[in-house]
Amino acid sequence: MFITFEGGEGSGKTSLIKAVSKWLFDNNLPNITTREPGGSEIAEKIRDILLDVDNENIAFETEALLFAAARTQHLKEVVLPALAENQVVLCDRYLDSSLAYQGYARKLGFEAVLKINYFALKHLPNFTVYIDIDPKVGLKRAGSRGKLNRLDLEELSFHQKVREGYLELSKIYQDRYLIIDGNCSLNNLIEKTINELAKVIL
Repeated sequence: MFITFEGGEGSGKTSLIKAVSKWLFDNNLPNITTREPGGSEIAEKIRDILLDVDNENIAFETEALLFAAARTQHLKEVVLPALAENQVVLCDRYLDSSLAYQGYARKLGFEAVLKINYFALKHLPNFTVYIDIDPKVGLKRAGSRGKLNRLDLEELSFHQKVREGYLELSKIYQDRYLIIDGNCSLNNLIEKTINELAKVIL
């Protein structure tokens, strides 16, 4: 089973994934946790380029292509081999991030982003946990965790567009979307997410 976790900056995805991984292990379900962009050696190098605050002049199209390149490498090296071994894959961001950030917020369009992610389209997740959070709250949380990356530093209006993009995607892919209200404590977020996942996994 392939489960992805999506949300804006500071939504709590990383901590949530750790908790879900432990819950799966407690229920005798082997799993791996990974992330995008990154997850493999080559993909992590692409991540460094994408999130470097010095690369503020990167073209939106270049940004989308680099995300797609990192995703393809990550799929081939990490995700698909793990699925072949019957492990549950928990991934921090996936194709929907590109659709929300570059397709919607950057205004490249869903269709254009889908075209350059044709390989990922062959391997859509079984479920996507979308943590819906007020961007103002998320950015405040992101700021408290330390160093900010290039996307963290975008204007509030950009992050609001990202949220709109995710909500549009939740309508398009409603069969796999699990929407969780993230405007709560981390413990509540974990509890709500595990309750929802238990309905579809156990």
